[in-house]
Amino acid sequence: MLIAVLKSKIHRVRITQVDLDYVGSLTLDRDLMDAAGLLPYEQVHVLNVNTGARIETYLIEGPRGSGIVGLNGPAARTGMVGDLVIVIAYAWLTPEEAHSHKPIVIFPREGNRL
Repeated sequence: MLIAVLKSKIHRVRITQVDLDYVGSLTLDRDLMDAAGLLPYEQVHVLNVNTGARIETYLIEGPRGSGIVGLNGPAARTGMVGDLVIVIAYAWLTPEEAHSHKPIVIFPREGNRL
């Protein structure tokens, strides 16, 4: 049996752009992705602290050091520039693996900087 456990969490970054006409996804500063151990096209959940909206999408790599957190396509309807969001990814592990697993949790500062 496998269980879903927290793999990575980026706690409270601000949305910097929304683009309804984009294909869809979450654009994220590559520095944030690396710090949280996230990969391009990886599935993530985005939790909007301001509205309570919760969506599931995938990551698109944004420019390093840009601070970009962009909701694209239909996801753009779930938040506004300035909203705080939490980005979460899960991993499937056996219960035995889960006992020793340590998730990566980062707390960026203002401007979505490390």
